[in-house]
Amino acid sequence: MHEQLCHQVVQNILSKKTTLLLSVLAIATLGSACTSNRESSSATLPSATQSPISTTQQSKEEQATITMSVIPWQVSAKQEKKLQPLADYLSKALKRPFKFEIAKDYQTAVNLLVEKKVELAYIGPGSYIEAHQRDPKIEPLVASINQDNKRPWYTSVIVANKASGIKTISDLKGKRFAFVSKLSTSGYIAPMAHLQKLGINPDKYFGSVIMTGSHDKSKQALVKGKVDAIADDRRSYTAQVKEGKIIPTKYNIIWESVPLPSVPIVASSQVSAELKDALKKALIEAPAGLKDPSGAAGVGYTLVQDADYDIIREFQQRVSSK
Repeated sequence: MHEQLCHQVVQNILSKKTTLLLSVLAIATLGSACTSNRESSSATLPSATQSPISTTQQSKEEQATITMSVIPWQVSAKQEKKLQPLADYLSKALKRPFKFEIAKDYQTAVNLLVEKKVELAYIGPGSYIEAHQRDPKIEPLVASINQDNKRPWYTSVIVANKASGIKTISDLKGKRFAFVSKLSTSGYIAPMAHLQKLGINPDKYFGSVIMTGSHDKSKQALVKGKVDAIADDRRSYTAQVKEGKIIPTKYNIIWESVPLPSVPIVASSQVSAELKDALKKALIEAPAGLKDPSGAAGVGYTLVQDADYDIIREFQQRVSSK
């Protein structure tokens, strides 16, 4: 009797000149009530009461490719190759095509996210803060755990060529120095905040200053003798030492920052709450050994929130106020 009544109400709704959207919503609501005693089906499967149009829209969303822009951490071709296993894993876990897009520079990665041209971005804390200022609905989801310290943080370092006679920051006076980008936390914001705390104006203190655009290019400039010292991410520097690209006996780490919150994977404001939850789950459960979006060996991810990056905001304010 209850099912007959529900069927009659549904037919009455369809007979009226209501919009298709209201009909679908009404049918879906009543359909749920009428089948309350039945075993619920998967949320990813279309209900028997869904219209062909709503089913088609859902199908298109499920088939749409999810794109994550990535800051140019390393040389793009090598970076893309390293990221393919992670892309394959996420495609399978989310049941949707997934790809990475290596941005040409830090600002481009931010713009792609803010302008909703990508769903996700792997951007440094400083870049995330700029993106969040431009669109407060942009949200950090997870951050990778550092392979070396097994914690969700990393540090900035200043690395100097021993042949240049540099042992301390005071020895940098008149030397050639390389930052990464003004949006790079470890490659600019953290070391710049420290230098300014010491009363050092890089433009006047150093013999010359360049922005290389990526951590890899900074280290290449150091190894090739184009600069005497660089600001870098310790993880990135250590990785190249392990790979034999840098001979550690030729260089000194003359300064290291306090722990900095790890680089987040950030969702644009167009990403639904359901997809955000699915992404968090997939990344938290990711198998060990997958490269993280920087191309480094991953040991897992942890949840993060906006307040975790307040320390970077403090550094930025210190830098911008000088």
